[in-house]
Amino acid sequence: FGRIKACADQHETPFLVVDLKTIDRAYDDLVDGFPFAKVYYAVKANPANEVLSLLRDKGSNFDIASIYELEKVLALGVKPEQISFGNTIKKQSDIAAAFALGVRLFSFDCAEELEKLAIAAPGAKVVCRIFVGNDGARWPLGAKFGCAADATCDLLISAQSLGLAAHGVAFHVGSQQTDLASWDLANGQAAMIFTELRERGI
Repeated sequence: FGRIKACADQHETPFLVVDLKTIDRAYDDLVDGFPFAKVYYAVKANPANEVLSLLRDKGSNFDIASIYELEKVLALGVKPEQISFGNTIKKQSDIAAAFALGVRLFSFDCAEELEKLAIAAPGAKVVCRIFVGNDGARWPLGAKFGCAADATCDLLISAQSLGLAAHGVAFHVGSQQTDLASWDLANGQAAMIFTELRERGI
């Protein structure tokens, strides 16, 4: 606190102080807790070059929501195969631009977005975002994006028929989620979708 207070006394408000050591430690904790997973940092959370460079050097992958964010991480030397275009609502021109720059992993949550991806990013891997409840979240985000779970299988099968690669499902239980049961429910939905897709040949 003393270091942050001393720094604060030198600046006018508003301003943001970020302790890179805390980010470094939090990333290591996440990787240690999920050794089987690839970690994707949401660039929109904090796009400061210092933060992005730290995470790049630690081997993180990156989730982008715009062409601006894509250009930013590419300029820092992040490889296109480390990038996911996670925003489910994208201009077709932005999809094409990202695809031309080497991005091959995209999210979607409706048939219209899937059609844009088939045209602008042929053969890309696609992840369908499902709607899940946000009970227990201090900042609910689940209702903003995502399709009904029972539509997901049909959409991912449609993706295959359109020449895309059905790669998985995504969900958001809300920011600062305090109820672990929300994760259980969302993972349970995802597991049921994977089971049904396997039975249907994917």
